[in-house]
Amino acid sequence: MQRIHTVTFVPKYCNGKWVWNKNLERIEFEDTKDAELVKEDYVNTCGFNFSKTVNQLEELIFRQEFQRSDLTHDADVILVQDIKNVVLFLAPSEIITKDFIYFLHTFTVDRFLRALIIYFEYYLKMVEFVLIRRDEITGDKAQIQSEDTNEIKRIYSEYLTQHRLLLAREYSTIIMGEGEMKRFYHITPIVNISQSIKDKRFYETFLAFSTQVVWIAMHRRAYDYIDLEMYRLFRSEHFKLKRYAHINFTQAEANMLYGKNYKRRNYRTQNSPLIQELANVATENLPILWIGERKYRGTDLRVHQLELEYIVPDSQLILIDTCHGILGHPKKIYDTILNMNWEAVRFQNYSETYDPYQIKRQPALKVPSIDAEKMRKYAQEFDTYYHVRMQYERVSKAVIDKWCRRDEVIEYFSAEDMITNIVTKCERELQRDSYGPSVQEITDKFLERKKLLRKQ
Repeated sequence: MQRIHTVTFVPKYCNGKWVWNKNLERIEFEDTKDAELVKEDYVNTCGFNFSKTVNQLEELIFRQEFQRSDLTHDADVILVQDIKNVVLFLAPSEIITKDFIYFLHTFTVDRFLRALIIYFEYYLKMVEFVLIRRDEITGDKAQIQSEDTNEIKRIYSEYLTQHRLLLAREYSTIIMGEGEMKRFYHITPIVNISQSIKDKRFYETFLAFSTQVVWIAMHRRAYDYIDLEMYRLFRSEHFKLKRYAHINFTQAEANMLYGKNYKRRNYRTQNSPLIQELANVATENLPILWIGERKYRGTDLRVHQLELEYIVPDSQLILIDTCHGILGHPKKIYDTILNMNWEAVRFQNYSETYDPYQIKRQPALKVPSIDAEKMRKYAQEFDTYYHVRMQYERVSKAVIDKWCRRDEVIEYFSAEDMITNIVTKCERELQRDSYGPSVQEITDKFLERKKLLRKQ
């Protein structure tokens, strides 16, 4: 992973002026915080200010204390856990609570965030298609739309609905408080009293965190469209906290993006679009709800395609030529906070014929067959005998406890000479008289790592 800063020196007096303190009779440095500079350093999401970057010292602390260990599986590629680590490190202090940290490091939340990234990967492609198509059918050289064009749009809309259906399944598991989500459920057992104020704060925090995860996974692009769709999916259009004047879809474009199941009602009876999808599942889409739970046995090619995208681990997406944002990309072409380093990309010699991570190739929608959705109604489904068990490596309790004490750890290592940079490390190596670890220690460490990474 590339470094953001080439040097480790952090200037103590960055922006400000020296003033005389009459009470203490000494000269003190007074920081000058420009409102415009502060605005550029943070991005406001659901009322929380997330940092956009880190300084030299914070980068050293993150790489030494909070980055995913090299002893974990697939340590050389980007996984959902890597994105969560970056968002947690850039998050404001009011987000870091013990319950929220334990909540994030669960298998259910990991599946939800992965389904959310996959959904927005397809959604942003659809938005780009809608905007390009809008330019093609307007203006002096407007094109005439044929019936085949409208049929392709309906197929694209149905595909987006299927991704939304999988996202709704993961979301419903969280809000119902099932399985490992039971300890975070808002209703207290026995007395059946809802902790509504605490749950509201928890929900807003999780929504802001999820938005940041998706934005980073999508190469930090199209933040306005991501934020707007997150509000619509989880709040409905009645309760948008932010509106973007430059984003305005026509009725036909909105029907294509939001699907046929979306209904806008009175705010007292309005359900979120995700719940509406679960309440109106088409017969041919019922097998999609079992993806990731049991192996599909049938003749529906669309279900097989969705199953392949969801059950293949992020580190092996190149084997099926699929891209889910930055998931599965090598860390060596990204910096510490997962911004792409284009200088490192140039040395990888990617081309039109060799581009396993779809960096040089432009992401685009594949044109489906004109009768793709009609053929699905005649697909056969057979009894299944195989259950799918997805691989998930849980984070150790020591790492979770460290995240709970994030501010204390950063403050501790911010003291002088507490962080080990490369210069300090070399000086300590020169002062050491020992010959390093013994042969037995090296052998034990190798066998322990081999036992962890290899199958039994």
